[in-house]
Amino acid sequence: MIRFNVPPYTGKELEYIKVAVENQKICGDGEFTAKCNKWMEQKTGTTKALLTTSCTHATELAAILADIKPGDEVIMPAYTFVSTADAFVLRGATAVFVDIRPDTMNMDADLIEAAITDKTRAIVPVHYAGVSCDMDKIMEIAEKYNLAVIEDAAQGIMSTYKGKALGTIGDYGCFSFHETKNFSMGEGGALLIRDVDNVENAEIIREKGTNRAKFFRGQIDKYTWVEKGSSYLPSEMNAAYLYAQLELAEEITADRMATWNRYNEAFKELAEAGKVELPFIPEECTHNAHMFYLKCKDLEERTALISFLKENDILAVFHYVPLHTAPAGLKYGRFHGEDKYTTKESERLVRLPLYYGLEPEKTDYIIEKVKEFYK
Repeated sequence: MIRFNVPPYTGKELEYIKVAVENQKICGDGEFTAKCNKWMEQKTGTTKALLTTSCTHATELAAILADIKPGDEVIMPAYTFVSTADAFVLRGATAVFVDIRPDTMNMDADLIEAAITDKTRAIVPVHYAGVSCDMDKIMEIAEKYNLAVIEDAAQGIMSTYKGKALGTIGDYGCFSFHETKNFSMGEGGALLIRDVDNVENAEIIREKGTNRAKFFRGQIDKYTWVEKGSSYLPSEMNAAYLYAQLELAEEITADRMATWNRYNEAFKELAEAGKVELPFIPEECTHNAHMFYLKCKDLEERTALISFLKENDILAVFHYVPLHTAPAGLKYGRFHGEDKYTTKESERLVRLPLYYGLEPEKTDYIIEKVKEFYK
């Protein structure tokens, strides 16, 4: 069976974990956490990067920093993972869903302004498949209405919008290092902070409400509890595992891109014949080959394609069930305007296997079987 995903592994992960153990410092914020944070800061140009236990926790941390309170409203797409909404619903806010663009599967920036009320406090663009939302438009609206922008860049590391790294454009950006992502620590994430004024508060909340980070930098002679907080620090062993991949980020990205391009070129004929639709990458965006998807005619055809591929030992999958149709989405959110594309497009989309080290012959076999289905 050709798996849909294989977590990335470079060969140095266990060596680095051994170093972390031998350093006798396996809780958070040790040598490898610092290296991961520094790598992200240098790679993205963000003011501060803080490794977290998950992208979910990075988003929760951003929601606290943005001072989201009960009764507030936060605008986001319904076509996203549950964590995008959970982080704000946990703060007592209402998730206000707007429709997506059918070409990128991203939130339609032209629909945001109409969804704003006097309770709106933030906009959460989700960069689907590592392809950026229309950040110029989103930032313009946020500035006009004095709203926070929290980028869900869970899939967006190594991607850019007009040359700017995703996660660095809004007030906060959130990366994921889950095992399904381009770089992985099993479970993990990171918070990117744009404005230096927000860094100290983020460090405090992340470290259980203490000023421990300042203590370790020698800025104070003892640390204490100064604010409400929680524990968002991953262990050093997780950070060590991740750093082995960040060191080879360019190689891993190039490998994934080769597979993405192989798929894209091979399926152009099917797309030109009107049998499938391919991913669309706007001119101002560079992407990271996080995923390759096809859009089938409808739900019935997608179900048949997934079944056919499984019969031929290929595991392809569909993606999110739109949040506004889920029980919790109905309870904690609402859809503003017409669901013209969110449900329809989500029911057509199928993701093909794509991971670091996927052999070209396996990619060719997948291509062959997809073409066979459409014959």
